[in-house]
Amino acid sequence: MAPTFRLPRTRSLSALKILIVNQFFWPDVAATGQFVTDLARSLASDHDVTVICSGGSYSSTASDDEPPPVNMIRVPGLRYRHGALARLLSYATFFLGALWHELRVPEQDVILTMTTPPLLALGGTIVKRLRGCRHYIWEMDLFPDGFVAVGALSEGAWLTRILGWIEDNCRRRSDGMIVLGPCMRRRLMARGIPKQLIHVAENWADGRSISPKPFRDSGPIHVLYSGNLGLSHDIDTIVNVMRHFRDDPRFVFTFSGGGIKRQELERLCLSEGLQNCRFLPYVARDAMDRLLSEADVGLVTERPGHIGVVVPSKLYGLLAAGRPVLFIGPRRSTADLVVRRFRCGWQVDSGDWKSVTTLLERLSANRDQLAEAGARGRCAFDRHYDLPHGVRRIAAVLSTAPVQVRHASQPRAAEEVAVISKS
Repeated sequence: MAPTFRLPRTRSLSALKILIVNQFFWPDVAATGQFVTDLARSLASDHDVTVICSGGSYSSTASDDEPPPVNMIRVPGLRYRHGALARLLSYATFFLGALWHELRVPEQDVILTMTTPPLLALGGTIVKRLRGCRHYIWEMDLFPDGFVAVGALSEGAWLTRILGWIEDNCRRRSDGMIVLGPCMRRRLMARGIPKQLIHVAENWADGRSISPKPFRDSGPIHVLYSGNLGLSHDIDTIVNVMRHFRDDPRFVFTFSGGGIKRQELERLCLSEGLQNCRFLPYVARDAMDRLLSEADVGLVTERPGHIGVVVPSKLYGLLAAGRPVLFIGPRRSTADLVVRRFRCGWQVDSGDWKSVTTLLERLSANRDQLAEAGARGRCAFDRHYDLPHGVRRIAAVLSTAPVQVRHASQPRAAEEVAVISKS
């Protein structure tokens, strides 16, 4: 299949041929697709980048951004669905189609495989063995650990052991793995993966398109959850909080996005007649700034058994917007470490809904704490989690020349952020 998009470019002698493989890519708004798009767009300024991705999409919402200047190979197949069988078929058709194209594209210097679908690293291992290119794995979530955590696979079962052996064999044979936080690194090391192969490179948000806006001085406290609400996320705690405040006009809860748990939550709120919550679809990236600016607190959740399996990427968008984070999830997870290190929000253990209600009561009476925590979050974002920082971390792992990104948001001084947040 011929690439569906290509722009002629002039390359330096140090330019590399880089192949990236992931099911989701521009204009898809799935989180992994957006990160791959950011990385590919930035790498393309200095290197010859090819992306193998699905011809389908994760959701009906699409990005309005210009297409990245890369070679795109769209693999025809079944659209991603949330049902178990439909998802498995979507994964299988993409895996086979992607492997076919990986073996047919011109020889590459570097191949970067992601984890949608699982076992995608197997294709990279095969291509490395046959062609001698370097192979890196960008671990957005860990397999089969994630399937065990949600009950799709049984820990210790023969199938789980076989799948784990295949995945770990690919990891050991790779030139390196990119993980999203220290908790993910610890989990891989517990699986016997050598530490020297594991590189921590946190995700990011785009500080050009998301910026701090003033907080409201009055009205209800708006708690926002934005993004996928899936099996790895805790909804029980926030449900009890919404029940507690069901007749209290001081608090409003908004859920924007999708996911299997989102559907469950929406049905529950409807059946119980909860009027203090609203549900919105996914929003395109160019509309995320407005959505986040309407929030007073950003909600991030993670089930205790998923520590090191996933790292919630929505955290970084909230930091970019200067919104404090309410993290309901386990201690020592990456989200917890960020919140505690930068004092940009609050962590509450899953199930402890009474502590959440007490916290929200306090914030309602002391709204300055929202702006102060949000300002600290934006300062941390400018120093560590803006898009240029994120893509440079990945580029450094891939051992490429320095990436010239298309924009570089200038760090804001702490005093400037505080003024913006309180104005």
